Amino acid sequence: MKLNKAMQSFWAASMVTTMAVGMVGCGGKAEAPASTPAAKEEVKSEAPKEEAKAEPVTVDIFQFKVEIAEELQKAIDLYTSKNPNVTINLQTVGGGDDYGAAQRALFQSGQEPTIFNIGGPQDVVDWKEYLEDLSDQSWVSTAGTTLGAVTDEGKIYGMPFAVEGYGIAYNKEIFETAGIDVSTIKDLASMDAAFAALDTKIKSGELKDKYPNLEAVVEMPAKELWVMGLHASNLFLNQEFATGMDAFKAKEVAFTKSADYKTYMDMMIKYSPNASTPAKANAVDYSTQVDQGIALERVAAIQQGNWIYGGVKNVDPAVADKLGFLPVPGDSIPLGVPMYWGINCKKSDAEKQAAKDFLNWLYTSEEGKDIIVNKFFFIPPFTGYEKYPAQDALGKAIMEYQAAGKTTPWVFMGYPTSWGEQVLGVNLQKYIGGEISWDEAIKAAQEGWKSSRQ
Repeated sequence: MKLNKAMQSFWAASMVTTMAVGMVGCGGKAEAPASTPAAKEEVKSEAPKEEAKAEPVTVDIFQFKVEIAEELQKAIDLYTSKNPNVTINLQTVGGGDDYGAAQRALFQSGQEPTIFNIGGPQDVVDWKEYLEDLSDQSWVSTAGTTLGAVTDEGKIYGMPFAVEGYGIAYNKEIFETAGIDVSTIKDLASMDAAFAALDTKIKSGELKDKYPNLEAVVEMPAKELWVMGLHASNLFLNQEFATGMDAFKAKEVAFTKSADYKTYMDMMIKYSPNASTPAKANAVDYSTQVDQGIALERVAAIQQGNWIYGGVKNVDPAVADKLGFLPVPGDSIPLGVPMYWGINCKKSDAEKQAAKDFLNWLYTSEEGKDIIVNKFFFIPPFTGYEKYPAQDALGKAIMEYQAAGKTTPWVFMGYPTSWGEQVLGVNLQKYIGGEISWDEAIKAAQEGWKSSRQ
């Protein structure tokens, strides 16, 4: 996918482009192997020598994206079939599990992976001693301005996963059938009015014949701390912090849009199947929301991103193609890089090179590009994908928002370590469960932010 002027404008406006955080990773750039001129001596009567077989090497990958786990394994199988000396072991932890905590435990146990995931500047700080400098990789020149979050003093420590956007993914057909014009949704008040109208039609049984499973407007997976504490909070904290770097540098968080954040969270419960028993939302996970929710047309809308398309398609391709995005909380959607691939600089040269070779193949070969776009359903973070435009409904919707300049940044990459989930997210669960007030939840989150930045 070529970065046109609109895309370039997006990267300049919404990505963290100046995240030089003053850290030192392991070592400098990996040196390219010295080239040796081919021998020109004539070999007279000797039989030709057999080419030396490549030495066996094992690469362990520890990654967070459960949505691509199956297709990533298929990609690995394809790659290793062409490179039989390479063994690649894949482990995926994500969804309802805390990837960051699992990664820390893995390193502490001495089972360090070769390839692992890092987020923004806070992760560069936390993992600096394990990060290989990737500045000399060929894909760097095609990555636009996506590398600021993982750049320190000119050195690049991560390869971007993809470009992703999120908001309220919704079933366009259900809203149309209910006679709701989504173009009128511009803010929280107009979203509440639209949801109320749909809620009335669902409860009256008016939509039952066409959508027999439909029981509620939305589903909030409050069990998933990242949904509430990272993505939902970003909708409001990105109005307080212009970039992830601003969040990273901030010693305190004011929550200037706390009232709007509360309105939004309350709305996600009020129009859910758990409206009368909010505490039950704390048991709702990603699978319930996506695979058993919007994919089955049990709910009409959910807060998620374009990464859900593959999962919904696996359940019902027809439903997947009905999906689009509602902007939240205004006329825009957050767009950013979800994670970066990092390479463990403490591994052997052979392992590091094998890791780099695999990632290069995955993102720059024609086979790999097809996998990235048509199997992973990623929006590529690199140029050179002109022959591979987004084909899925949600990918296309993201590109439309981007082209229109209606995007906002992901600032949660600059939150303190684990704050979004283990501090803010946990306190939001307590609020939903009726254990504490909204003000108490926000105050606890503010104190957690401040103490982590002292």
